[in-house]
Amino acid sequence: MRSLALVGALVAGVGLAGPAGTAAAAEDAAVKPAVVGATPAVAWGTCPSELLAGVPADQLKLYSCARYRVPIDHDNASLGTIDIALLKRAARTPDKRVGSLFLNPGGPGGSGLTMPTGGQYYFQPQVLDRFDLIGFDPRGVGESNPLRCFTTQEDADEVFGAQVGVPLSRAEISGTLASYRDYGRFCRNNAGSLLNHMSTKDVVRDLDTLRAAVGDRQLTYVGFSYGTLIGSTYTAMFPKQSRAIVIDGNVDPALRTSDGVEYDRERAQGFEISLDGFLKRCDQAGPKCAFSDGDPRAKFDELREYLRKQPITLPGADPLDISRFTGGVSSALYSPARFPSLAQDLQALYAAIHPAGAQAQALQAPKLKVLTAGKQGLADQNPDSPYTGDDSYFAVNCSDKPFRISQEQVPDIAAKWERESRTFGRYQAFADTAACPVWPAKRPDVYRGPWRAKTDVPVVVVGNYYDPATQYRFAQRMAAELGNTRLLSVDAFGHCILGDALGVDQAVADYLTDLKVPANGQVFQPNVQPF
Repeated sequence: MRSLALVGALVAGVGLAGPAGTAAAAEDAAVKPAVVGATPAVAWGTCPSELLAGVPADQLKLYSCARYRVPIDHDNASLGTIDIALLKRAARTPDKRVGSLFLNPGGPGGSGLTMPTGGQYYFQPQVLDRFDLIGFDPRGVGESNPLRCFTTQEDADEVFGAQVGVPLSRAEISGTLASYRDYGRFCRNNAGSLLNHMSTKDVVRDLDTLRAAVGDRQLTYVGFSYGTLIGSTYTAMFPKQSRAIVIDGNVDPALRTSDGVEYDRERAQGFEISLDGFLKRCDQAGPKCAFSDGDPRAKFDELREYLRKQPITLPGADPLDISRFTGGVSSALYSPARFPSLAQDLQALYAAIHPAGAQAQALQAPKLKVLTAGKQGLADQNPDSPYTGDDSYFAVNCSDKPFRISQEQVPDIAAKWERESRTFGRYQAFADTAACPVWPAKRPDVYRGPWRAKTDVPVVVVGNYYDPATQYRFAQRMAAELGNTRLLSVDAFGHCILGDALGVDQAVADYLTDLKVPANGQVFQPNVQPF
């Protein structure tokens, strides 16, 4: 279920009906908030049936949808407007309703529109009883005027097809860097004025307008992953409009908005910490972990180094190369529920590179479960098919994260990161660090602090010890940088935890509904440990 926090969790093809400073400095930097009563109200209506697929029939009456118009540039109305797509799940006990609870799954680029339909997974019953859950696609995402750099799927496939996740040869490196330059040119030509207004600050100003438009004087919000930057930026810009803010799977806001290169370097380190924890836990689990025989750490390193030289092909499968392997491992680390399957895949691959093991594997004809090597997509039978995705991930990241390097420096950076983060350093370097120096957005309006602001109630910061995408140290920094916080730590794997640790869920429920502030420094356990 943590996949909601991943890039690419988008609703496609669905239409809708009609460094820390002082508190004083933060207030000086704050933007004037939207005012309840002065802001036009959201006009809720019927939701398309596609959005409510899977919702029990007796609950359909709780849901409504809307589009809400906001300016592309909140400081320059002449640029025009865009529409934000909204979906609401009404409080089950209206007479005890507290207000609205806005949700964001992260990404950036994750669609939050249908998050309320899964509210029972994340929240205790008291939250569902007393809040209208509101999901929305942020600007440029999914159903909210998607930012598109391509006009045809063929152009997108050509650009993305040239990118190699872990480029090793000179040709792979130069081809990957060139593809990002091509990507930038397509965006410059096709994305329009929204391209320069995709920063988190822009999203937060939309969110404050939405808060007022649903009639709330203060914001109640839960954000995951990148959604923690939305939450922390909101509290910094609008501290007095912040009622109860929960942020789970935290970024380091000061570092992310001041030094993109160092942020990405430390992000790679977070994946290494999570991988090392997985391998140690596998070793401790013994036969319950399929990769435990021998030394899991040594076996993994041998497997990775083998794949750096040539792919592995299992019977009936396409070749698995180092790029697909690294991407598959990183994805599996997001969810502890996938750890047993990851261990089985690793063991199958390890056996395949040893003669005796290869013979046994050929007889069993195993199929990989999470480290899949299948071809991407199907052959296109319709030339010039429309591009239906969006390009919000880089549009947000390359606005928020400053990269004071040239793209020509990336190969040397990748080599350095690879020495300290052997599995994920190069993989991370050829993502944002390679793309953003050639991204075409011009002078985006970005909030870069101060972060310490006096909210009426402390912000609840939740962090897993072995979170791969946003390492635990980021949660510690988030708590310190915001100042008025409570840090809830979880001895858990995976990216984000709400819904998977009962103690955290109850503490968050009490905080959201009754503003009961949890004690600082608590360490919780997940509902289920790996293996």
